[in-house]
Amino acid sequence: MRAELWLLVLVLREAARGLSPQPGAGQDAGRGSGGAVQGTTVQGWNRRAREIPGQVSEPDRTQLSQDLGGGTLAIDTLPDNGTRVVEDNHSYYVSRLYGPSEPRSRELWVDVAKANQSQVKVHRILSNTHRQASRVVLSFDFPFYGHRLRQITIATGGFIFMGDVVHRMLTATQYVAPLMANFNPGRSDNSTVAYFDNGTVFVVQWDHVYLQDREDRGSFTFQAALHQDGRIVFGYKEIPMPVLEISSSQHPVKAGLSDAFMILNPSPDIPESRRRTIFEYHRVELDPSKVTSASAVEFTPLPTCLQHRSCDTCMSSDLIFNCSWCHVLQRCSSGFDRYRQEWLSYGCAQEAEGGTCEDFQDEDSSSSSPDSSFSPFDGDLTTTSSSVFVDSLTTEGLQNNLSPKTKGPPLHLGTIVGIVLAVLLLAAIILAGIYINGHPTSNTALFFIERRPRRWPAMKFRSHLNHSTYTEVEPSGHEKEGFVEAEQC
Repeated sequence: MRAELWLLVLVLREAARGLSPQPGAGQDAGRGSGGAVQGTTVQGWNRRAREIPGQVSEPDRTQLSQDLGGGTLAIDTLPDNGTRVVEDNHSYYVSRLYGPSEPRSRELWVDVAKANQSQVKVHRILSNTHRQASRVVLSFDFPFYGHRLRQITIATGGFIFMGDVVHRMLTATQYVAPLMANFNPGRSDNSTVAYFDNGTVFVVQWDHVYLQDREDRGSFTFQAALHQDGRIVFGYKEIPMPVLEISSSQHPVKAGLSDAFMILNPSPDIPESRRRTIFEYHRVELDPSKVTSASAVEFTPLPTCLQHRSCDTCMSSDLIFNCSWCHVLQRCSSGFDRYRQEWLSYGCAQEAEGGTCEDFQDEDSSSSSPDSSFSPFDGDLTTTSSSVFVDSLTTEGLQNNLSPKTKGPPLHLGTIVGIVLAVLLLAAIILAGIYINGHPTSNTALFFIERRPRRWPAMKFRSHLNHSTYTEVEPSGHEKEGFVEAEQC
């Protein structure tokens, strides 16, 4: 009887041992999934670690987690205090975040101090002011959301404005922001805003910059690199405090990418003018809690409809976007990009409904079509040149691309006579002004002095104390070559 009881105890012990999990297995799995989805709401997708075929997962290895549904980025802490490389798909970009212990983080950092100093520019005004922005022309065409840009605007607040129309609310959209915050480079002599361009990569570095009224928390050093192939890299060298603790009451605090398109609508106040309205069609937001020292984020661009140059490749595209071909513009688009105003103005949305490439081929091939580089904005940009900045090279190229039909009829004799009279009238006014200035006691001068207005009109400006407004500075004559890495005390 005793032997039978002993045998029953042994059988139950072996059964219990077979049912119990391996030590640490459940703990590691719970940490991997729970930490990855923290702060994100993605329905139907679970973040999982990518396993490389033929390799065995080891406790001291870093792992790659992937979330095909998009969302914010996260660094997952492993039991050995390692980090995961987190990958997210954002439709337009695939982002990979590398933790402090990843070798890739150090590889992505561009050491501006060791670069060719003839290619490094320290912007003197941006390095000594607060809430200022300056335009810079790139040496190459940078593809941003499928649009090729040659001009960007660097801001002191830790971001790059990528829009064509420069306005005061640059923080709203169309930005590349490694860390947008209320930085004031003018608070310290060691703070600089520099950029480096070697023809294949353009790097903007905010070096030892301090937060406005938070200098006691330490200096920040980070950079944004725009590569010629469209990749965008955020490098973080020194982040002295948690980003979540940075106040956003006076300035937005965010990190990521954004793009928008602009629509012109009739203004209800002025009948003959049109109002610009900016619509943001895509944004990538990084989790601020994961922006730490010695980390990096790499954005790899995904194919868009704009890359297709023919109707066949456009209509047969297997992209996630609903690509359609506009025969009038000779462009492939989803209708949601910076060319949306053209897409609507030329009726491309109606043309794409039920149309096939064979239908377009049957049309008269000799019919004229507008140039793809022409934008409906161009007709109004000249009337609002104070708020729109156009590169001279782009303007010359646009004029050369216009067809002879758009040059207008030749000038008639009456037009020439009118121009000559206008020039003579202007010369007479200038000469009269010179005479009055040289003879202040003459009858003519006294005549105008007696009839001058007693009170000159004054322009009133509203103060935006609670808004992060930026003022553009002139880029020419305010830069110096060389980059000196300041030592941190």
